[in-house]
Formats: sequence, C-alpha cells, structure tokens
Amino acid sequence: MNFLAHFGRYILMLKGMLSKPENGRLYWKEFMKQCVDIGIGSLGIVVIISVFMGAVSTLQTAYQISNPLISKSIISQIVRDTVILEFSPTLVCIVLAGVVGSKIASELGNMRVSEQIDALEIMGINTKSYLIMPKIAAAIITIPLLVMLSMALGIYGGRMTGVFSGIISAETFDRGLLDKFIPYNVTFALMKAYTFAFIISSVPAYYGYHVKGGALEIGKSSTTSVVVSCVTILFADYILAALLL
Repeated sequence: MNFLAHFGRYILMLKGMLSKPENGRLYWKEFMKQCVDIGIGSLGIVVIISVFMGAVSTLQTAYQISNPLISKSIISQIVRDTVILEFSPTLVCIVLAGVVGSKIASELGNMRVSEQIDALEIMGINTKSYLIMPKIAAAIITIPLLVMLSMALGIYGGRMTGVFSGIISAETFDRGLLDKFIPYNVTFALMKAYTFAFIISSVPAYYGYHVKGGALEIGKSSTTSVVVSCVTILFADYILAALLL
C-alpha cells in the first residue's frame, strides 16, 4: 500500500506540472540554468569515468583472450559493444543518479522545509511546473548528450590504453571497431539514456518536493531518492533489453 501511495502521488506530481507556464521567459531562464547545472556540472565526472571505463575494459578483455588463434581485433569489438550497450548508458546514469539526483532532492527539500514552495504557491505560481518541469526537461536534453560523449571517450580510452600498453596496434583496434558494427546499438543506448534521464530527474524531484520535517529529513529523502533511482534504472534497463533486443 505504501508503494501505491507513493506511485499515485508521483503520477499526480507529473500531471500537475503539465500546465501552461505563467511566464515563459522566466521558465526559459530556469531551464537554461538547469541545463548548465546538470550538463556542465556533471561533465568532469563523466569524462573521468568514461576514459577509465574504456581503459579497464581493454585490459580485462585482453587478459581473458589469451589464445593466439583469436584475432586481437576482437578486443576492440568487445570494448565497443560493452561501452555502447551497457557501460555508457547504464553505469554513467547510475553515477549521475547520485550526483544530479541528490542535488535535485536536496534543493527541493530545502525549499519545502524553508517554506519557499508555500510562498510561491500563495503567489499563485504552479510550483510543480516552475520547479520540477525545467529540471526534467534539462535532464532529458543534457544526459543523452553526456552519454554520447561517454561512448566516444570510453572507446578512445580503450584505444589509447591498448596502444600505449602494447596490447593492440592502433590499426588493428580501428579495424575491429568497424567490423560487424550494428548501428541499432547506438539507437538502443540512446533510448536507455532518455528513459534513465527521466528517472534521474523525476524520482528525486518527487522525494524532495514532498519532504516533511527538517534538515535530517532532507538528508534521508536525498538518500532514498538516489537508492530508488538506481534500482529503477536497473529495472528499466532489464525491461528495455528484454523488449528491444
């Protein structure tokens, strides 16, 4: 019953934010601010994770493929497919759930506890639309772009590691990247990225918007939102893979 209550309030929150903005220019300003916070603010951690993710994939794949009869170009194929299909969309979004999700939950929770949301509602502003919709829209636009950047950096990190460590030559790695490449994998990864972006922004927004109490409850709601977001991302990952692959 507790799950149904939360799910019902979550749906009502999403329904309440779908209204015509009172001031389009003000909403646009908030949307651009969220794009900077979510996109540019998460750029550093995405770059670091992606490069090392590709590097580790190359090293571990080369370690497992010790048979000299197997072409070394298979290393780049495995790194390419694992980075595109799973590592970049799923692992990066789980990290962003902690970085972006906790920020959204704590920001809205602080506004709720300090009665800023109540003040906006007294002024006749639809707080669900003004505070939540720009965050979700910004996440849906910026997070897939971060995932695409992560794909490129992950593959480049794997190539750089393979060449510098002497595991595979640059020509062999590049040949393996183009061999048996399926463009649909990129489309599938972007579908996952858009789905995960919505989860990363909407679930923490729900917990932050409905928080009650003080600073302790803000911390609890932020932690709960990250945990629920990560579990939902993994569940959605399974559902999308079962339906689309």
